[in-house]
Amino acid sequence: MTTGDKATPRKVMVVAEPTRESAGALQYALYNAILEKDELILLHVENPNTWFNTLSAMFLINKRPPIGGSAATEGGGGGAVVGGGEVDFLEEMKSMCKVTQPKLLVRTVRVLMENGKDKAAVILSQTKELKIDLIIIGQRRTLSSAILGYKRPAGPPNIIGTKLIDTAEFLIENSPCTCVGVQKKQNAGYVLNTKTHRNFRLLA
Repeated sequence: MTTGDKATPRKVMVVAEPTRESAGALQYALYNAILEKDELILLHVENPNTWFNTLSAMFLINKRPPIGGSAATEGGGGGAVVGGGEVDFLEEMKSMCKVTQPKLLVRTVRVLMENGKDKAAVILSQTKELKIDLIIIGQRRTLSSAILGYKRPAGPPNIIGTKLIDTAEFLIENSPCTCVGVQKKQNAGYVLNTKTHRNFRLLA
């Protein structure tokens, strides 16, 4: 399932995390959803109460093609570096984009999760503020979620214990624009979920 060509450029947001699911979502976006005239925004929501394992962030580096160096952040606002001097996974994702589509306009955005708000609510707020046309988010599927599908209590996911699958489902159901949940299948392409399409298989 790919988005059709439009006369006007779009703003496409990929929810960026140092995870396999997020890396798969970015790969899908670059090879199947992004057009040359579009703008790609890598959004990362930072939780002040948690910290990322630098080994998890290094996953993206091990999977990307080798390049000469990391690209600079648009506008000079690179944000904090993971692990105090270690590789910044968000900048590595941006570099991957430039290698794949050199002419693509790529921007990184970091926002802090405020007290009383969960990740889904923050992403939804940024979607409206940045006037996003398409959201792409990595989606982790468990046996229970595969059986139950999108049936879940109304309202945003709980702040405590929120998982990526809950965030993806909430955005799919409630975002003002199309949201695509991406599951990268090893050697079998992708499984995509939107509000109108369930478990759509796309061979890569």
